[in-house]
Order: sequence, then C-alpha cells, then structure tokens
Amino acid sequence: MSVSTLRDRETYHGALIGCGFFARNHLHAWRDIERAKIVALCDADEARLHAAGREFGIERLYTDAAEMFREERLDFVDIATTVASHRALVELAASHGVATICQKPFARTLDDARAMVSACKEANVPLMVHENFRWQSAIQAVGAALESGLIGTPFWGRVSFRSAFDVFSGQPYLAEGERFIVEDLGIHILDIARFLFGDATRVTASTSRVNAAIKGEDVATIMLCHESGVNSIVDCSYATRLPHELFPQTLIEVDGSAGTLRLMADYQLQIHAATGTEIRDATPPALSWMSSPWQAIQGSVLNIQSHWIDCLRSGREPATSGRDNLRTLALVEATYLSAREGRSVDLRELERPRNE
Repeated sequence: MSVSTLRDRETYHGALIGCGFFARNHLHAWRDIERAKIVALCDADEARLHAAGREFGIERLYTDAAEMFREERLDFVDIATTVASHRALVELAASHGVATICQKPFARTLDDARAMVSACKEANVPLMVHENFRWQSAIQAVGAALESGLIGTPFWGRVSFRSAFDVFSGQPYLAEGERFIVEDLGIHILDIARFLFGDATRVTASTSRVNAAIKGEDVATIMLCHESGVNSIVDCSYATRLPHELFPQTLIEVDGSAGTLRLMADYQLQIHAATGTEIRDATPPALSWMSSPWQAIQGSVLNIQSHWIDCLRSGREPATSGRDNLRTLALVEATYLSAREGRSVDLRELERPRNE
C-alpha cells in the first residue's frame, strides 16, 4: 500500500517472515506496540513456525512467503531472515504493494541493496532497515547530549564494542561466513558513528581473525573521516576477554571544542564541560520479556518498531530507511576493501556510475 493510504490507521496489520533466534524479540516488541498487530507468520521450518505461533498466539501460519502475500491483506511485513533471502523477499513484498522492514545486513551487495530500494520506490511503499543499535536508549542519550551543544563542536570520536561473548551458540551460522564481525556487528557500530558524527568520506581499516574455529574476521579497527570534520575510530572485537564482560554494551568517547563526553561501562554517561562534570544513568528500561544481558538490544527493537509505526502514521521516511542504509552498507564495503588492499578508501569509489 502507498504511503498516503497507510496514514492514520487504527491498527496496522503485519506479518513476520523468519521465526529464528532474534525474531522472538521482534514478536515481543510488536505485542507491546498498541497500534500494531502481527496477524501471520512465515518460516520454511515448520517446527519453528508452529512453536512461534503457539507462543505468540498467531494462527495464520505459512511456509511459503508468496502464498502468504496472496492470502493476506497486510499493511506491512517484517523480514527477519538471513541476508541471502532479503532481496527476493523485499522485491516480493514490493510487488504486492506491502510496506517493508528488513533485518540487517540489508543486502549481500550494494547493487542488491540499490535494487531493493528502487523496487520499493517504484511501488511507492515505505522501506526501513531494522538497524536498531542507534535506537538503544544510551545511544539516543549520547545523540541528544551532542545535539544540545553541551561539549561544543565535536572533533574526535570513538565507538567501541569489545567482548568475548559466545554469539555462535544462538546463531551458529555466524561462524561459517567468510565475512563476520564487520558485516554482523560492525555494521551497527558504523551506523552509530554515522548517527553521531554524520556521513563519512574516507575509510581506513584493518581486520584479523583470532578465533581459529570460525571462518571470518572477529576483530576490526576502522578510522573514518566524516564530512562534519570529525575523525572517528570504530573498533569491534569478539576476541576480547575482559574481567567484566560488557556484552552488549557499546562504549563511546567524544571530544568537543568545549568539553568531552564518555559513555562508559554499565551505561554511565559522563559529560564534562565548562560548568563541571555530570554523570547520567543511561541504563535501558527493563520490560517483562527482556532478559540479561540483552536488555539494551531488546529495548532498541521496541524503539525502532515503534518508530516504524509512527512513520507509517505520519508518512515520514524512517530514520533508518533503505535509502539511508545504503550509506551504512557502503561503509561496510569500504572497510572490507580497505582491509583487503591495505589502503584508504574514498567513499566515492563505491558510488553508482553516473550512466546507470
């Protein structure tokens, strides 16, 4: 359905495709959003599909997405599958005129992502990427503090995620991919850097693999030069064994012309300016369905899905629209290119040729 016909509905009826590990967070969050209702589920794994249906009281179950689109009258679809299926499912939704949310990574390649954005634009339906890390309450608090000008104009930043948490037990496929931490986690941290400091023009990166039991890289260090004049460091590791495991916390440092900001361990936000030093508690709010240590991520799922419904109601483009996410994906591709070739990458190298 087009943007205009989706405005101001009493309830938005949606379907979820993919009932795997992380999709349960989507379903819990949808249940908490007053004007949204998931009316159908789809998954090729029948056991997983029926288990999710029983748990969340959803009776209309499908193993084939095409059949679901034919049978259901949907306002939106939430695609929570792995990346290999994303393009086909997004284009299928667009062909049925259904507004779409798609999990990250949005696409395997920038060309695929551009095709998906184009399909939804031609169908005049909204498209949002479930790029949820920037929606964590602590990250939003950092953004609000920078926006307020408390530390003046930022000139340097660091966004850091370092952990040894076993992410493979819940998502074993992560150990099998040739690309791991930048594509799965770094994409979030790069998006946070974009959210805080604006788009980047140049990327310099190195990656390595510490864990011999996986195929992809599990450590990455990335320097970004931003259009705003900020230079930032994005660093990610799933090989860092700390005395206090911080998963899934993202730590942030920002130096500004009038002070500094630090998002420290356990969601303590320190703001130092001419008026003194203030510590704010940015601990994410807890809901009954959330569980340790996932609360910050689970809360961000609720926040981004609420944002989606607000955008459908108002006709606004989502903050993490498909069009916006092309720039985050470009940073991922530039990171891999820089690490592979041992050089800095100008983001203009990844732009679509003018004659296409």
